[in-house]
Amino acid sequence: MVRRARQPADRRWPEKDVIVNINPQEMKQLAAVQAQPRLDLYVGIHKALRALMADTLLAVGRMDSDDGLELAQTSQRVLALLDFCVAHLRHENAFVHTALEARAPGASELIAHEHEEHERHIAGLSALVGDLLKALPAQRADAALALYRQLALFIADNFQHMHVEETAHNAVLWSRYTDAELAAIHGALVASIPPEEMMFVLRWLVPFMNPAERRAMLADMQAHAPAPLFAAVLDSVRPHLTPREWDKLASGLGLA
Repeated sequence: MVRRARQPADRRWPEKDVIVNINPQEMKQLAAVQAQPRLDLYVGIHKALRALMADTLLAVGRMDSDDGLELAQTSQRVLALLDFCVAHLRHENAFVHTALEARAPGASELIAHEHEEHERHIAGLSALVGDLLKALPAQRADAALALYRQLALFIADNFQHMHVEETAHNAVLWSRYTDAELAAIHGALVASIPPEEMMFVLRWLVPFMNPAERRAMLADMQAHAPAPLFAAVLDSVRPHLTPREWDKLASGLGLA
């Protein structure tokens, strides 16, 4: 079994010790296949989530709560993060957890319960954003600090949660599905995402991949997506790449 680390007690995030119901043999299989790359449904989107979460937390921490425009803009960034988190966990529930349960009943049960907890936490954070936006000027600094601290705890919980998915859940997926089957699951998930949401995902996904991951994903898009869509994606991510990163990507895609 894989044991989640204990989390500090908090009025919104109570202490918990989560046990994931995974066969120890599957974890041994995970270690064995690490030398043989497998299709990983989690790695890319989780890089995007970690980047967006960290960026948003830093923005809240440095926000000038006495500046009305900055307050509104930063609050909107928090709400955008929360919307993205809700969409992400629902995609995982519908596609990844369904696949886990189809061939390993019970494997996703406790992580699915965490998804339910995350939805409650998200509702609480949304309420804190509302409190901040309605606060009187003299109350804004305290309201901003309360949001910052609770957002930090939410993110810390998600970082641990994603680690379990990337280890324990991958162990089950890799022991029960071929890469072709996993690619089909991923394809169905991606096809379910509305265009506006997909552009938001790509803005946080592509810049925070490593060069090989970035090139492979965009090369596949270059080969299969309509040219105007591919150009729009490049335009949206290029400002978030360093000049050297862009040069590597352009060269790898034959655009240089």
